[in-house]
Amino acid sequence: MKKNTTYMDSVHTWGRIWNLSMMLILLAFPVVVCLLYGVLPDWKGLVLGLFATAPMYWAVGVIETITYIPMLGAGGSYLSFVTGNISSLKLPCAINALEQTGVKASSEEGEVVSTVAIAVSSIVTTLIILLGVILIVPLSPLLSAPVLAPAFAQILPALFGGLGVVFVSRNWKIAIAPVTLMLILFVCVPALNAGTVGIMVPVGVVFTLLVSRLMYKKGWLN
Repeated sequence: MKKNTTYMDSVHTWGRIWNLSMMLILLAFPVVVCLLYGVLPDWKGLVLGLFATAPMYWAVGVIETITYIPMLGAGGSYLSFVTGNISSLKLPCAINALEQTGVKASSEEGEVVSTVAIAVSSIVTTLIILLGVILIVPLSPLLSAPVLAPAFAQILPALFGGLGVVFVSRNWKIAIAPVTLMLILFVCVPALNAGTVGIMVPVGVVFTLLVSRLMYKKGWLN
């Protein structure tokens, strides 16, 4: 690394290296399986499947990139897109860390705080998964008990509810429109569920920005 390389230069350099490396590793798995077993995919079915699903993921990828980077910073974004679980784990951890330290994600201090928070979240998640793999057999009777089923169903609502209270309390007027929109959509469109979070979060963000801009122009915000 050159002496005059800035922190952000190094973030982008290593971010690109690790993201491209992870992409190659993920793509290498099916290639290795094909080589080991001497099989090839059904190319016609693969192409048809890609035509049916790829455009949606491309759109979500573009929207998530535009949506998450301002909140996570460059370093946090590179790390989040490699480790996954952005909306349910990485984003809440980063936002909470930025809130506790009182810095913005766009600042260099915010870059460091967000990246460290997401890195710690990734390490903790990995350790918990490892612990879960080790204990899954002895704990299966307890975890599958019907009495615990309602608690497991409320993990994500509890997580986002705690974060939501903090941000809604700052300016409740802004929260009315997106909360109302999401309630209407999820009640009136049964097909929307936890699997559509990747699409609905960016949609909610864009909708909130537009409504907030309109409210600001009307003088409804302090």
